[in-house]
Amino acid sequence: MKTSISYIFVIATLMVTTGCQQQLSEAGSNNEDSLVISWPQDIGLLDPHGYGENQMFAQNLVYESLVQHDEEGDIKPHLAESWEISDDGKTYTFFLREDVQFSDGSEFNAENAKKNFDAVIEAPEDHAWLELANQINRTEVIDSFTFEITLEDTYYPLLEELALVRPFRFLGEAGFNEDQQFKEPIGTGPWVLHEYRKDEEAVFHRNDHYWGEKPEMEELVVRVIPDGDARVMAFENGEIDMIYGSGLISLDAFDHLQNNENYETGTSPPQANRVMALNSNRGVTEDHLVRQALIHAFDAHSFIEDMLYETEEHATSLFPDDAPYQPDDLDPYEYDPLKAESLLEEAGWERRDDHEIREKDGQPLQLTFVFDANDEIQTILAEYMQSELRALGVDIVLSGVDNQSYLDAQKTGDFDIIYHETWGAQYDPHAMLSSMRVPSHADYQAQRGLADKDELDEKISQVLVETDEQQREEQYDDIIRTLHDEAIYVPISSPSTTGMYHNDIEGVRYSPIPYEFSLEHIRR
Repeated sequence: MKTSISYIFVIATLMVTTGCQQQLSEAGSNNEDSLVISWPQDIGLLDPHGYGENQMFAQNLVYESLVQHDEEGDIKPHLAESWEISDDGKTYTFFLREDVQFSDGSEFNAENAKKNFDAVIEAPEDHAWLELANQINRTEVIDSFTFEITLEDTYYPLLEELALVRPFRFLGEAGFNEDQQFKEPIGTGPWVLHEYRKDEEAVFHRNDHYWGEKPEMEELVVRVIPDGDARVMAFENGEIDMIYGSGLISLDAFDHLQNNENYETGTSPPQANRVMALNSNRGVTEDHLVRQALIHAFDAHSFIEDMLYETEEHATSLFPDDAPYQPDDLDPYEYDPLKAESLLEEAGWERRDDHEIREKDGQPLQLTFVFDANDEIQTILAEYMQSELRALGVDIVLSGVDNQSYLDAQKTGDFDIIYHETWGAQYDPHAMLSSMRVPSHADYQAQRGLADKDELDEKISQVLVETDEQQREEQYDDIIRTLHDEAIYVPISSPSTTGMYHNDIEGVRYSPIPYEFSLEHIRR
C-alpha cells in the first residue's frame, strides 16, 4: 500500500509540471489510425550505418536486411530471396527480390546493395567491432538483382550478422549526399519518417511502397519523454497509447498499471542478460580479489525478487544458458557476503576503528558506477548495488548520465563499474565477442587490465573463422570460461521487452530480439 500511495503522489506532482507534453503532435489516442509510443531520448538522424545517437529500434522501422530471423530464431530470406555459398565458404551469391522499392519509389537492386556494403567496408574504423565488416574482401554486381560477397576467410556467422539492425542495411540513392555520406533516411522498411522535431517527437507513416505486409496503423508517433514517471502519467492521460521496451518505467509503475482493468500488459521471452562490467584496468577493480568479492557481494536473487517483482530470471554468467557454445558446467558465483568480506580483507581492504568504509594505505574503498539515468531498471540497480555494498564497507558513487555519455564512458573506460547487457541468443556469443577486441562497447575497457588480454583477443579472432565444429566448440569454451574466471562481469538477470497498452489496442507482438520492435500488426 505504501508503494502505491507514493507512486500516486509522484504522478500527481508530475501532472502539474509536464503539461507541455500536450502541446506536441495532435496525433494520439483520439486518432484511430495512429499509434503513439514514447522513448527516453531522441531517435537520432537514422543513418542506417551509424551508431551512438541513432536509436536501433527506429533504424529497424525504416531499414531492412538481406536476411532476418524468424520467431524461432532461424535465418530466413528477406530482401534476398535465396543465396548460394561456394564450396570453400568464402563467396556468397544473393538473389534479391525484384519487387522492392525504397520509400521514395526508387528501385532496390544489386547496385544499391553494393553501394551500401561498400559504404560500410570503406569506413573500417567505424565498423571494426563486427568481424564481418573486416572479412569482406570484395563486393560485386552480377546482374541487376544478383549481388555477391567474397570473404577473406570462411566465416560461419555471416548470415547471422547480416540480420543485425546495423550496419548492413540499405539507404536509397537519394539518401546519400554529394560526398556519398548519409543525408536523409530513405529505406525499404514498413515505415517512413514523415516529420521530425529533435528531442520532441518523430512521426512515421506507413510506407506505401512497402513490398511486404503493410502496417495496420497509418501513423506511428514516437514521443520523447526522458522521465519514467512522466511517461506513465502521459500513458494514463491518454497522450500515449503504449509503453513498449525494456527499462522504460519502474517496476512499481508496472505493477500499478498491471492492476488497472483499463490496461493490458505483456512481455517477450527473455532476450539477453543484464550484467555489470568491472573495470580490470582501473584503480581498485584491477585486483582480481576485489572483482570476485564484488560478485559474491551482490544478491541478484533478492534484487530480482524485491526490485523486479520476479519478472526476470536469474542469470549466472555473462551469456544466457541457452546461448550457443555456452559451457554447462561453469561454477556460479553464489551470493556469499562472508566470502566477499574475506576476499576484501585478503586484498588489503580493512575496516579501521569505527570507520564505515574500508581503507587501504589511507585510501577509502570507493568505486564509481556509471549508468544511463533515463533507464529505470539501471537506476534502481545502481541504487540497490550502492546499498548492498555499503554494508560491506564499499562506497559506491553513482554516476547517472544521459545515454550518449553512458555510451562514451563504455568506450573511454571512465568507470569502475558500468551497466551492460548481452545482445541476445541470435548474436551471442560471436558478435559480442568480436566487439570485445576494440573499444566499441564496455567489454574492451573492462578486460584491458587482464594479463592475457592480447591472447584472449587472438583466440576470439581464431574462433570466428574456425571451420571445424568441434574445434570451434572447444575454443568458445576456453574463451567464455576465461571471462568467467577473471570475474569481469556481475551476472544479474535476463530482461524482456515489456508492453503496456490501453485495452482498445490489439495485435501487440514481441520479438525474441532486443530492439526489433514488432509494431506492424497493432490496430484498434
